[in-house]
Amino acid sequence: MTTRLALLFSVCVICSACGSHAATTPTGPVSSKAPGFVLKPPVVAPAFSLRDQDGRLTGPSEMRGHWYVVAFLYTHCPDVCPVIASNLGVALRRLPDLRVLAISVDPKGDTRASVKAFLRAHNLPARFRYVTGTRAQLAPVWARYHVAAVAGPKPIVSHTAFELLVDPRGRERVLWDAQVQASDIARDLSVLG
Repeated sequence: MTTRLALLFSVCVICSACGSHAATTPTGPVSSKAPGFVLKPPVVAPAFSLRDQDGRLTGPSEMRGHWYVVAFLYTHCPDVCPVIASNLGVALRRLPDLRVLAISVDPKGDTRASVKAFLRAHNLPARFRYVTGTRAQLAPVWARYHVAAVAGPKPIVSHTAFELLVDPRGRERVLWDAQVQASDIARDLSVLG
């Protein structure tokens, strides 16, 4: 198993599960002050192209030239996803060159209308792109990013929750847990930028 896969697996185990109230490790809660995992050597983020909230094809190639964060969310999430979205929204307002590429983990529930309502409810700027698709379209993307998404009792979807910082050249640089704050993102960008 490559180092990247081992790190992603570790974070998946630590940070998965919408429907629970906090990410935990075997020794307790994950600290939001914990630094991200710097990925060495950087590898190119997996490519894909899906429709965003405005119906435009969007993916990593559209983000080239900018630092961006990849996140996996769903609009009906009762706990973790709104926190991730809000924290990323704060980061976008503080860091004008940053972008977000959110990928749906709920092909049935994440309609264009529900995504637009979610973005409005969390006051997310246009630099927050939220892509959706059918399960057949999304599943290969989840697999490339080592994300698990399992539909539970409606509206719950248990899924891997992490954020991934990608540099302007399209390389994965930092892996954060689901509780990453704007200050963490700013700190890591200042070190890497």
